[in-house]
Amino acid sequence: MKCRLWAVGLAVIGVVFCMSPVLAKEAADQYLDLGQKKLELSRGLTKEAAACVECHSKKTPGVVESWKLGKMGHASVSCYDCHVVDKSSPMASQCEGTKGTNTYISPMVSSGVCARCHPTEVDQFLKSGHAMLASKAVVDNKGMDKLIHHFEGGEFIGIDRNDPQNRASKEAGCQMCHGGKVELGVDHKPINGTWPAGVGTRYPDGSVGNCTVCHTRHQFSVAEARKPDACASCHLGPDHPNIEIYMESKHGQIYQAQGEDWEWDSAPDAWEPGDYTAPTCATCHMSGIGELATTHNINERLKYDLVHKRSVVRSGERGDGEKGELLMKKVCANCHGSTHVEGQRDMLDNTVNLYNSYWGKIVAMKKDLKEKNLLKDDPWKDGFQELEYYFWHHAGRRARHGTAMNGPDYTHWHGFFQLFQIYKDIEDIYNMRIKTGKIEEISTVMSTGPI
Repeated sequence: MKCRLWAVGLAVIGVVFCMSPVLAKEAADQYLDLGQKKLELSRGLTKEAAACVECHSKKTPGVVESWKLGKMGHASVSCYDCHVVDKSSPMASQCEGTKGTNTYISPMVSSGVCARCHPTEVDQFLKSGHAMLASKAVVDNKGMDKLIHHFEGGEFIGIDRNDPQNRASKEAGCQMCHGGKVELGVDHKPINGTWPAGVGTRYPDGSVGNCTVCHTRHQFSVAEARKPDACASCHLGPDHPNIEIYMESKHGQIYQAQGEDWEWDSAPDAWEPGDYTAPTCATCHMSGIGELATTHNINERLKYDLVHKRSVVRSGERGDGEKGELLMKKVCANCHGSTHVEGQRDMLDNTVNLYNSYWGKIVAMKKDLKEKNLLKDDPWKDGFQELEYYFWHHAGRRARHGTAMNGPDYTHWHGFFQLFQIYKDIEDIYNMRIKTGKIEEISTVMSTGPI
């Protein structure tokens, strides 16, 4: 083992001396200093861990097979290391194999557990929109609570909020991507459909975040996380069709034509152009590339908030948009010249400014209607407010994301072509209410809106 450690140490020293001063400083700023730490890997399973593997090889063989094929299995990180919790943990329970022993486990493994071996990655993740911000919409937003339970859950047609069917939309829909707040039963196991859940899941022990959304358990494959399919289960559909836009883009076309031949399993910060011939979602937003180190903060390389009603340069908990712009340009510079990069970024500025110009006029009309008491209390029976929603939440996002990711069909046909028509309908409703001083009895929007 000592010989191995010396070999690892010499290799690290060699890499550091080969790096440019700039790269060395970047690395020093972004990674833990392991120079003073003892790195030791002891292979083999403990008696307790071997018992877990033996039992689950019979009860859940698919889980064990995935673990065996992953790097966790190769490094002898076992079920025992991730699932065992202290007896005092609010999530502590016992499975059939641990009853009568002092071993307590939890089926729930949060980012807090992952942080024991991956502290830098989890620290970055917790600062991103994939952690607390992701579950905010489901857990903290009163407007979303009304949408999920009163409208989608059928409370308005008489389905009680405590009826299990009321939570169907939440537990099978919103929560699976955003994450929710885990509730526990008397046996300390999750209840009420609150687990498993998405990336921003909040756990009873206070930890936040679910790493397995991107690194599917129990193989935890980095190759899987680097493929656009990993993002596709949540970043799709009429409101943010990111995977559709990517597949339409030139980047996506190259991925579809050549991706099978790419090298997907290179070490973090060593996965560079050449291993692939076009970027995936992970390349631009997370992976180490050129002088940039790997990050698990997906806000870090973004300039604008393209999700909410008005697009602004990111600040505060949503990131530093000015810095994000510089970092994204550094990503692009690995494959494109400055003229191309500047042109693409100017195009995004123009798209955001045009969208915001439309949106500003809608906000002014709505303010006027509200002052004249010409808005219904129920926005889903009010044509003006329904169209306002589809304007920003669906077509508006498509136009903005289409430009940011280079999907022209989404910027145009699914974006601005629909935006100007929705705007004209909104304007007509506004003018009619101002002229008559009345609100239409029946909503003028008789479907689920523009798709």
